[in-house]
Amino acid sequence: MKILIILPNWLGDAVMATAAIELMSQYYQDASFTFVGSYVSIQALKCHPKCEKAVVDETKKSSSRLLATYKLAKELGKFDIAITFRNQIHSSLLLKFTGTKFCIAKRAWHSMFLLSITPNISSTTQHLAQQYAKLAMTNIPQWNNKTSNLKLHIKAFEFEKPTICINGGAAYGSAKRWYPDRFAKVAKEFSNDYNIVILGAPNELDIANEIEENLISLGVGNYLNIAGKTNVEELCANIAGCSLLLTNDSGPMHIAAAFQTPTVAIIGPTEYKQTYPWMNDKGLIVRREMDCSPCVKRECPLKHHNCMKEIEPDEVIDVVKSLL
Repeated sequence: MKILIILPNWLGDAVMATAAIELMSQYYQDASFTFVGSYVSIQALKCHPKCEKAVVDETKKSSSRLLATYKLAKELGKFDIAITFRNQIHSSLLLKFTGTKFCIAKRAWHSMFLLSITPNISSTTQHLAQQYAKLAMTNIPQWNNKTSNLKLHIKAFEFEKPTICINGGAAYGSAKRWYPDRFAKVAKEFSNDYNIVILGAPNELDIANEIEENLISLGVGNYLNIAGKTNVEELCANIAGCSLLLTNDSGPMHIAAAFQTPTVAIIGPTEYKQTYPWMNDKGLIVRREMDCSPCVKRECPLKHHNCMKEIEPDEVIDVVKSLL
């Protein structure tokens, strides 16, 4: 059975979709998957054992995205089932243009008009992993309504010594970022027993370098700053192999959940009930309940950023100790 899967664009969302993909893999045991997605989502999921083909969707770069979407669909061909985890008109069009009969997408004006199966799935009361699972298992009465763990099929990196990885970035925006000096103070507390590795995407070098500068000022020497020096697959391997991940609410937090890596996540403006570390028994969050939260804004609209500012290093240190 050939199944087309349109992945979410954000890395974290793509990882949260892996629970649904594992359910599909278990139910359709003879399936082969074709993944279409952003560069980061494809890099994270292309190692799935049932992945026959992985395609980076670059239609957005075209002068005519509609035409580019049509051409991509014809290159992909027809499938037994096609599903999109994006709620976006061009993903609905992509499924439609493949000529696949059974196409699944979350209900929206475009999907209802174009596709055959469009369940109405609440986005306010369920974790995103659950939403994706319900979408994937639509019209399967045998499903017991249980959602799998997140799972990435990437081998863990083997560190020579116990290691804490720090992710100070968050691609969505500054409102989701705790402060570099505070990350460094937490790392300092554990640096006698753990090496420190600073993670980050190429566009997060300033944040990673500021964490490094603070570590140096605190007298920490056993650190490695690899921000911007790893691809997505290597990032996943590092997170899989470390002793603990200290992070903001971001893609790495969900990667850690996929590997059951002990995690302390500092969460500010996020709708955390929809995006906390899914089914990670050692995934703990630190947050402040504010009158203005969750605002889900890229930058603090009130300019005070108290949802992050009020979280002190000592509090985070205590949570890390509870896991280590």
